[in-house]
Amino acid sequence: MSRFQTTRWSLIAAARDHPSQARNALEQLCGAYRPPVLAFVRHSGYSQADAEDLTQTFFLRFVERGWYGQADPERGRFRSLLLTALRRFLLDQRDAEHAAKRDVACKVEFDELTQPDDGGESPEQAFTRVWMGTVIGHAYARLQAEWERAGKREQFEQLSALLAERADSAELHALASRLGLRPNTVAVQAHRMRQRLRQLVRLELLQTVGSSEALEQELAELRTALPDAP
Repeated sequence: MSRFQTTRWSLIAAARDHPSQARNALEQLCGAYRPPVLAFVRHSGYSQADAEDLTQTFFLRFVERGWYGQADPERGRFRSLLLTALRRFLLDQRDAEHAAKRDVACKVEFDELTQPDDGGESPEQAFTRVWMGTVIGHAYARLQAEWERAGKREQFEQLSALLAERADSAELHALASRLGLRPNTVAVQAHRMRQRLRQLVRLELLQTVGSSEALEQELAELRTALPDAP
């Protein structure tokens, strides 16, 4: 468990009685995982502009009102807490909109406006998909930065196409020719790149969980939400 004690999520738990000490870590997590919250709100039927405003309001309240205070990172996951708080926030928003509509005698039912806007994906599904995509995006950015620091930006740009799917023999030889490397060398580099991306995905998820069990559960759900994930 010691390896989980220095994550942003664990820092929030440690500072529960002194919220100011957790604020920076919490704001980093909220900032990093804004896209899935926006996706949930957007798939709840709000316009892009309204969803942007509601997402901003949600995070302000989440931080300022200390909605994370009852969470136990030793047992849970930041993603689950965020999703639960978001559901409650939108229910309150729905109640407020119902009240406003009654005040102006509006005849449009709110339920008609809160359906998924993409032909079937629920808000929860959108949240999970975008959350996991965000995790991979953060890991990818870290991987790219590592290669650039090593002076291998061009190689990364060429090899990164192999992260999603392996090249066939002809594609591998063409890529090797462009890089001035042997095909076997390119294959080995691509394999190591995929391995490193997996490691970075785990490191990213470690910032949002409090136990090894929760980490494995997040990884399992990532694979379910994004079957082609690394």
